[in-house]
Amino acid sequence: KSSDPQNSTNVVITAKMFIDCSYEGDLMARANISYTLGREANAVYNESHDGVQMLSGHQFPDGIDPYVISGNKSSGLLWGISSETVAKQGTGDKKIQAYNYRICLTNNKNNQIDITKPDNYNPEYYQLLVRLIEKLKPKSIRSFMIESVMPNQKTDINNYGGFSTDMIGMNYEYPDGSYETRNKIIKQHEDYTKGFLYFVGHDPQVPQPLRDEMLTWGYPKDEYKDNNHWTHQLYIRESRRMSGQYMMTERNALGTDVVSDGIAMASYRMDSHNAERVVVNGMVKNEGDVQWPKNLPHPYPVSYRSIAPKPSESNNVLVPVCLSATHIVYGSIRMEYTFMELGEASAVAAVMAIDTNTSVQEVDTKQLRDKLNIH
Repeated sequence: KSSDPQNSTNVVITAKMFIDCSYEGDLMARANISYTLGREANAVYNESHDGVQMLSGHQFPDGIDPYVISGNKSSGLLWGISSETVAKQGTGDKKIQAYNYRICLTNNKNNQIDITKPDNYNPEYYQLLVRLIEKLKPKSIRSFMIESVMPNQKTDINNYGGFSTDMIGMNYEYPDGSYETRNKIIKQHEDYTKGFLYFVGHDPQVPQPLRDEMLTWGYPKDEYKDNNHWTHQLYIRESRRMSGQYMMTERNALGTDVVSDGIAMASYRMDSHNAERVVVNGMVKNEGDVQWPKNLPHPYPVSYRSIAPKPSESNNVLVPVCLSATHIVYGSIRMEYTFMELGEASAVAAVMAIDTNTSVQEVDTKQLRDKLNIH
């Protein structure tokens, strides 16, 4: 691995089987296995919650002005708002649900490093947050970030509400991007997120009680010591998705379609974060958030065929992460525990294919399920 990928040496690797466990699906793409990006139209697979979804989750309340000077359209849009007109509900597009960083902070003063102004800090990025605070008058910073408590006085902070840690609309070039493009996007997300925390704690536009609350938190001294106490991994919620032997859809999650070659179980509701921030009727609105249904009827099986490419494209590659699934059901499958099950199944299947001198498509799924103790 080179610190400068553009100048790295190309190495040809040969193997009987390959398993692409990356969030990006780079091996899959380089192997010329077909894949898709973005959101399918509902009509493509007879779904109801795919494509454009203008719903109420993690949404701005009515009345938030989108313009730099309130009421003055000619002043331009505030940062982060797209000038595009939102498409019809259920329409397909290439937009990607937002990425963010899951943030580890601590309120233990003996294990704390101050949140300082990051590289490329720009307070203009957070003016929508100011307007949201003015509208909602929140009593706590927990009104715009999920503050999940972890052991040892630490947090797992995640996106919450209309404006938070998700960098909506800023990741469209990531899935197919070069190393250089991806690194640029990763850095933008890091600067934005650190800037968000700094802004909440220091900007005079934020009410003093909220600033005081934010300043009780800091980066843990004992976490990510090799990366300035910041996580290495951007949360890649979704990237490429293979067009494989079998396409998982929302009907699988709802129990309408049940596969017989299941190799893993998914149980989380279908969850997509917002994909764009637009102007609707003179107000700023987020689009793309889906959290549906509140609870799935029951856990459902993920098909072996959804991790296998079409036979005409490859016979020795399995793709357990960027698997064959529509955007909306991927929001249910994309949990780490399901990825772990799919990874285990991929490894067992690869060994079976090698031992029997067959393709990944010819693996006996009954025997595979037996080896995985699935009954």
